[in-house]
Formats: sequence, C-alpha cells, structure tokens
Amino acid sequence: MSVTTTTAPAKPLITGGLTAAVVAAAATAAVAAAGEFAGISLVVGGAPIPVSGFAVLTVIFSMVGLVLALVLARSVRRPRTAFVRTTIVLTALSLVPDVLADASVATKVLLMLTHVVAAAIVIPVIARRLSA
Repeated sequence: MSVTTTTAPAKPLITGGLTAAVVAAAATAAVAAAGEFAGISLVVGGAPIPVSGFAVLTVIFSMVGLVLALVLARSVRRPRTAFVRTTIVLTALSLVPDVLADASVATKVLLMLTHVVAAAIVIPVIARRLSA
C-alpha cells in the first residue's frame, strides 16, 4: 500500500512568500513612520527603534513563516490549516513582549499593530499557496 500526498509546488510558495515579506516590511515601516509622525515614541527600554528596524524584523520573521510553510507543505496532510493555525498562535504570542515592553502605552499599541499588519499580509498570501 502506498500513500500519495500532494504538496504545493515550492516555487510559487517561495515567490509569494518573498513578495509578501517585502510588502509587509514596507507596510510595517510605514505604520511605524506614521506613528512616529503622529507623535508616538519609538523608544523601547530607553533605546529608539529605527523605522528601518521594523522592515528588517518583518522580513526576518516572514522568512521564518515561509520556512514553516515549506516544512508543513511536505510533512502534514492539511498544510494550509496547520500553517494558519500555527501562525495565528505565533502572532498572538508575538504580542506578549510588546505588552511587557518598557514603553508607553501608545508605543506598545503601535508595536502590536505592526505585528498584526505583517501577519495580515503574509499569512493569507502564503496560506493560499498551500494545499487545503
């Protein structure tokens, strides 16, 4: 008896994930810049976070999500469901350090907003390219 699994082709998944990462990086940097322009401090624990830092970290963690998607595409029966559930939990967990950060309430909210913006962009783009 043999079991056949269908996996999403890696190229569209990678291309979509990379594109989503770039778009999300621009979006989180724009949100951070808009917040700063509106008077919200980007200082956490006494150190300022540069707007470019939002973009860089968004790309890094988007790549982690893309690797997760590639692994799930090859290892689980329903990779889309597993990916969406896992990344929603990880996004929620990513808010915990923001809540605990040594920063103003407005800064904490801005930090959390950037996480949600990135997730709202990256998760659906990658999920659409995974097998249901």
